Amino acid sequence: MLHLKDKTGQILHACMEVHRTLGPGFLESVYQEALETEFKLEGIPYEREKHLNVFYKNIDLGKNYYADFYCFDGIIVELKATTSLLKEHMSQVINYLKAANEEVGLLVNFGATSLKWERISIFGLTK
Repeated sequence: MLHLKDKTGQILHACMEVHRTLGPGFLESVYQEALETEFKLEGIPYEREKHLNVFYKNIDLGKNYYADFYCFDGIIVELKATTSLLKEHMSQVINYLKAANEEVGLLVNFGATSLKWERISIFGLTK
């Protein structure tokens, strides 16, 4: 059975392959399509556009989030195609983690010359 670090490593390997092949300059939706293809090729289990509800005291608040990918039944993967990652992007992943009641997410930016990523935990950054 794979450990969490091995699972995130497999996901990041797939992201690196997509970035190595396409390079920067495309819209996020292009990288999302390519990464889905790479996940299939590498046998990484995933859900695309994972719907996440937000609850307060077991009451659905009607606020819905959609994570780009939900891999290995527990890892949130959020894609960006921008010049740099911002605190707001990290906060978005933390919100997704809280809504999904999961511990670790990956924020991946395909927009820079080299692939940039952050491993984010609800307990803080764990790059």
